Amino acid sequence: MTSANATANLSREETAARAAHITVRAIRVELDLTGAPQRARTGFPSVTTLEFDASASETWIDFIGESVSRVEVNGEEREVRYDGARILIDGLRAQNLVRIEGIAAYSRSGEGMHRFLDPVDGETYLYTQYEPADARRVMACFEQPDMKASYTFDITAPAGWHVLSNQSPARVHEGIGMQRVEFAPTLPISSYITAVAAGPYARIDGEWSRGEQHIDLGVLCRASLAEHLEADEILEVTRQGLDFFSDAFAYAYPWGKYDQIFVPEYNLGAMENPGLVTFTEAYIHRGAATDAQRGGRANTILHEMAHMWFGDLVTMRWWDDLWLKESFADYMGSHASAAATRFTDAWARFANSRKAWAYRQDQLPTTHPIVADIPDLEAAKLNFDGITYAKGAAVLKQLVAFVGEDAFFEGARRYFAAHAFGNTTLGDLLDKLEEVSGHDLRAWSSAWLETSGVATLWLETDADGRRVLRQDAGAAGARPHRLRIGLYDLREGRLVLRERVELSIERDSTEVDLADADLMLLNDDDLTYAKVRLDERSLATVADSLSTLEDDLVRGLVWSSLWNATRDGELPAERYLDIVRRHAPAESNVALLAAVLANGAFAVRHYVADEARDGQSRAWADSTWAALQSADAGSDAQLAWARAFAAASGFVTSHHDAVRSILEGDAPRGLPVDADLRWLMLTALATTGAAAVDQIIAEHTRDDTASGRTAEIRALASLPDAGTRAAAWDAAWNDLSLSNDHLDATIGGFRAGGRRDLISGFDEEYFTRIREAWSTRSIELAQRLVVGLFPATADTALVDAWLEGNADAPGALRRLIIESRDDLARELRVRAAQPA
Repeated sequence: MTSANATANLSREETAARAAHITVRAIRVELDLTGAPQRARTGFPSVTTLEFDASASETWIDFIGESVSRVEVNGEEREVRYDGARILIDGLRAQNLVRIEGIAAYSRSGEGMHRFLDPVDGETYLYTQYEPADARRVMACFEQPDMKASYTFDITAPAGWHVLSNQSPARVHEGIGMQRVEFAPTLPISSYITAVAAGPYARIDGEWSRGEQHIDLGVLCRASLAEHLEADEILEVTRQGLDFFSDAFAYAYPWGKYDQIFVPEYNLGAMENPGLVTFTEAYIHRGAATDAQRGGRANTILHEMAHMWFGDLVTMRWWDDLWLKESFADYMGSHASAAATRFTDAWARFANSRKAWAYRQDQLPTTHPIVADIPDLEAAKLNFDGITYAKGAAVLKQLVAFVGEDAFFEGARRYFAAHAFGNTTLGDLLDKLEEVSGHDLRAWSSAWLETSGVATLWLETDADGRRVLRQDAGAAGARPHRLRIGLYDLREGRLVLRERVELSIERDSTEVDLADADLMLLNDDDLTYAKVRLDERSLATVADSLSTLEDDLVRGLVWSSLWNATRDGELPAERYLDIVRRHAPAESNVALLAAVLANGAFAVRHYVADEARDGQSRAWADSTWAALQSADAGSDAQLAWARAFAAASGFVTSHHDAVRSILEGDAPRGLPVDADLRWLMLTALATTGAAAVDQIIAEHTRDDTASGRTAEIRALASLPDAGTRAAAWDAAWNDLSLSNDHLDATIGGFRAGGRRDLISGFDEEYFTRIREAWSTRSIELAQRLVVGLFPATADTALVDAWLEGNADAPGALRRLIIESRDDLARELRVRAAQPA
């Protein structure tokens, strides 16, 4: 028998062949979740009835569970032929009714039916997460996006629980200690966006109306977090989004209701299940939160809402065209935030943070076109990356500038009307955009969607004063860019915009007519996707005056340019840190501030020359402490600096007294020292050997919550002794009871403080373990182990030897190792390039 791990990785070719012979009509799913509160119950009964037409005599149905006990085909019981991932079915007719009974498994990895026990009140919570292919961990199905069906869910669960799915309940049967909820059939959808949630969730109801359309809204979370749920703001953003997208797309929201549920131990930010959108609990703030955090939540709400059209209503045929939904949703999240909510700085956040994700991903050896080649599901899992999301969104922003916003949205409207409830490819979208705009977009698509890599733009001035705009796009060759160049002058100590010059470029070199300016900012307004360099005069200007720029987006673009130059080794890390220390305390946009502080800390740990690191670590901690003390009391900036100070204190001992004072109640005036900030401070002390086990346990007693337990695991694993780090290493690889969050905490503790002297002895063992972990753990957990425990060695010899000796390793595993190697090689290269 072929192993389940081998047959679980579905390929594009075999799924295309299956779709050519099978047309699904309807699927009924019956789940018995009454045993969920019993910890000893590892699984739950799952019965699936599938109605489909077939032009072949045999096929397979996907299911990954504990067992399959019965298979019926057209009323006839058949031998169960199940390898742990596929159920083989033969003797098919033109029209078929297949019933499969099995036991599915509760998950602790966030894949399939995740089960969570709340330590606060002992209650059990369930939710599902499937993308790209984990619906088969809950029900037997055709696990591919182009085999849509109408789904009817019939759920039996403990009495008193909220039971939810994509549609509203059609019938509810109450029994002794249980309830059976049958939901209305869905419209045709793919398996990966079906959803179930059940448990004693707290619920806040709302509504949205537009003309004759009325949509019931729901916001849910665990009961123990209900006091922290900002339901009014979540509902407000939801209504603003429904208003905006209903007008923009001219297609009524089609999914009947709109529930949004915040769930524990979630692997993603959110998931666009129609009618039941799931979100990470990280968007529920137990204590203080900045407006930037709320803006990020609003962006995610709108991103997922855009998917109700891009992705749910019209779905990519296969994961090659994953960008068709993710790039559009990423673009729409920022666009709708800026256009329809109070979070008008969304594009500044996108330019500085979201695009940084894309720039990093696009410079890796494993970079790929936005329209990617996805041969199988393991490859699909790894392509939810910065290119598919952020680069795609940036390129769409450029497309909007090229064809015009009106034409872009009219093309989207025609796309939805033509392909509602169907599956599409890139060509289908381009057809509609060309139809409306009158532009031939195939050349644009070829240059931007079907090639990889990021271009670098810079200005050169010759001895005669002629200026040339240069473009280096590497192997992809020159791309067409529509961009603006901002000319800024210093006036009375402030940088002020004189004018923006708009132009289009298509070649490696373009002569441009520009007057002198103190700051010449390429790609002002952020219309294109490219790294931009500052000329020497502009660099000197921003080093002195960056914080005097009034526009958030402009400052974000300058911060982005400085960071890209630093990680490319062109701007010395210490000069970058000098600029951060000078101007970050005056940064008024807290989203930009948080990103700059994260980059500054990363530069200290990874890009500063080895011999300068200790001094720069102390200087960084000094700077964060000084800025924390001088920040306005109770401001978002004060909170951002407090978090940065806590992180910096995990690498130095010079501020232990200040950290202890904050923990003992003597904090800077106005600083909200909530449970999360206390854990950051205490973990910093633990990492540097200034907190003991009993202090950590006492803090968990004080914060006896799920978050408190996770923080305790990390703090305990952070203690700086060899035995503790060895125990964390062993637990990460061998303790199969660790949930996804607890595994992350264990790995974070093992790596804490950058203490190579405590963990370098495990470097060689890492490379002996990763193939087994990849073959025996779920891809979600295996990925955390492979990336999280990758050793920060002094050279690439060990990883190079593994890659040479493991050419036959799974492609997705090799991709992760290659990417981690590239990050390491960049750090080594940049450190070596630092001036003496």
